[in-house]
Amino acid sequence: MRRFFYFLVLLAAACSKPDADFTIDVMNSYTPVKNQGRSQTCWAYAMLSAIETEHIMRGDSVHLSVAFVEKAMEQETDAPAKKRGMGMTLINMIQKHGLVPYESMRDTLVPLPRRAFMFGADYTLHEFARSVCAPGEYVGVGSDPRHPYFTDYEPQLPDNWEHNRLLNLPQDTLVALARRAVAEGRGVCWEGDISESGFDWKKGVARLSLINGSTTDDHCMAIVGLAHDAEGRRYFVMKNSWGRSNRYDGLMFMHEDYLRQKTIALYLPRNLIAAHE
Repeated sequence: MRRFFYFLVLLAAACSKPDADFTIDVMNSYTPVKNQGRSQTCWAYAMLSAIETEHIMRGDSVHLSVAFVEKAMEQETDAPAKKRGMGMTLINMIQKHGLVPYESMRDTLVPLPRRAFMFGADYTLHEFARSVCAPGEYVGVGSDPRHPYFTDYEPQLPDNWEHNRLLNLPQDTLVALARRAVAEGRGVCWEGDISESGFDWKKGVARLSLINGSTTDDHCMAIVGLAHDAEGRRYFVMKNSWGRSNRYDGLMFMHEDYLRQKTIALYLPRNLIAAHE
């Protein structure tokens, strides 16, 4: 709790700078910001972070191993050599191969563990995976006007080598669902386009400027909060996986219109969208 309070103090100080005056409306708890380095497994970092936030906000402390997922992916003969994927790839991987806590495997230089241990409890790899994310607990949603709304569709993307499907929602419905999920303390993973000139990692902001005319599948981040600027414009607080070297100690403020226009998919607990299925 002390570390989290100290972080909020630092964040408030950073947000007082002239070029970015943000007020935090909601800030959910999350595990420490990590650095994926040259790895292209942002999907694993972001989706595991969403699951961690989901548990922490329930009062259940969970910190999960990205290294285990990266190592397990080497067993997937259909997977791309660079280990790219979508947010749902993480869900599929842990249901197939299991999972361990972060402390059990911090890097990929060691063999995959055969058991998972946490707080004195002993699990099989699959038992542990199911304890943190039950089959069907998370679902992917997107917004593509080329397909009927409130039906499933398969995004035709290179990273969708597993042929995952998304529930198609109108853009405004998708944005409202994201805000509701974060406001309720739920774990959310965002997947979308960071090729816009308005996406500035160092300054810690993502705003639309000149839209480049396409939405590419570039990156995944967890959504951990809601904020607004001095003019009342609304933002999502994103937890990135590029270390803590930017203005906001690894977090970014994504304008609501950026998320509306540049989202490929959101991954949320299924019970949030049951009314749309």
